[in-house]
Amino acid sequence: MKLLCTGGAGYIGSHTIFQLLKQTSFQIVVLDDLRTGFLQNVTYLEQCYPNRITFMQFDLGDKTKLEALFANTRFDAILHFSASLIVSESVEYPLQYYQNNVANALGLIDCCVRYGVQYFIFSSTAAVYGEPDSIGQAIDEKTPLAPINPYGASKMMVERILRDVSEASSLRYVALRYFNVAGACMDNTADLLANNMGLGQRSKNATHLIKVALECATAKRASMNIFGTDYPTVDGTCIRDYIHIDDLANAHLSALEYLSDTGKSEVFNVGYSHGYSVKEVIECAKKISGVDFCALPAAKRAGDPAALIASNAKLLALTSWKPRFNNLETIIRSAYEWECALKS
Repeated sequence: MKLLCTGGAGYIGSHTIFQLLKQTSFQIVVLDDLRTGFLQNVTYLEQCYPNRITFMQFDLGDKTKLEALFANTRFDAILHFSASLIVSESVEYPLQYYQNNVANALGLIDCCVRYGVQYFIFSSTAAVYGEPDSIGQAIDEKTPLAPINPYGASKMMVERILRDVSEASSLRYVALRYFNVAGACMDNTADLLANNMGLGQRSKNATHLIKVALECATAKRASMNIFGTDYPTVDGTCIRDYIHIDDLANAHLSALEYLSDTGKSEVFNVGYSHGYSVKEVIECAKKISGVDFCALPAAKRAGDPAALIASNAKLLALTSWKPRFNNLETIIRSAYEWECALKS
């Protein structure tokens, strides 16, 4: 198979590509404009698996270049990771999010239909659910979609586009609704890390909780904020379902297998079906790092629901996916080792 991975130089995209290269014989075109992705990730993948990657750098919204890419290359499947993804930023700049996440996806899907692509794997999000009625209960895929921020709304719109297009064409899709992703590649070794190689979360102005906490633990930040301490949860802080990046990456392989085996479009949650509060995550990061860094209470962020926990029963029942790193300490330890080694 030949795959196109948009946003493949980013955190989730690069880890997924690594697993695809490791476990299959696929050829992969990586498309990324490097606004939020990192060339280091692509370089590492090329070093690990020579002659299996073609890297192209341009904006997904460039219709002329996108059309030329599809005209010159036949793709069997698309893995679409490219998107803007910061909830609070989406509230401040909604048009930017609808342009990048919806309009650009629409152009990509249009090319898929016109050039006969079979399969489409879409990076969706738990944010499509909004604020669940019952805090602390796992959300399944039948839960009504009610996003409370433009980020979640933009992903919901693309899911709807894919659903309608799949009913009117031969394109089949899987939308993977990610919960909170963290950690670093479990194939990283001490030698790789010592040479500033391997895969983990590189971020420009990080906002993800575990990444931010470990930047504090490694003295890259003086302190961090806890956004909201009066949520209706056990300790007053938000609860999220954290999934290790390698388990999430492997869900994409299982999704491709599902499409190939069944020819049916589907939607799956990807998480572990249990959550941790912000305070619990911070305490775990302090325990693993041995650093009692400063975490200060702050005002709630716009668009943050109190709790999001995935029901992964459907994914487990219908695909080959099996989580291997379902442990908060494992997630944080892999991320901490990466953060200690990360130079740029």
